[in-house]
Amino acid sequence: MCGAERTYLYSLGSQQGNAHLHWHIAALPPGVPYERQQFHALMTENGVLDVRPEEAADMARRVRDALASG
Repeated sequence: MCGAERTYLYSLGSQQGNAHLHWHIAALPPGVPYERQQFHALMTENGVLDVRPEEAADMARRVRDALASG
């Protein structure tokens, strides 16, 4: 969908405090060496992608459409 090397899907939440559950979809850009993948790729201190709001909205629309047609 966006040319990712891999896509990580993880859920966060807790029964303590404000009990909730939410999911993150994290695309790993192509060309990232294997030793910098996995949890290393999810650490914000290693950098984050700069995605324009309209690009993020387009990706969200495509994910929604794919799920609806699934």
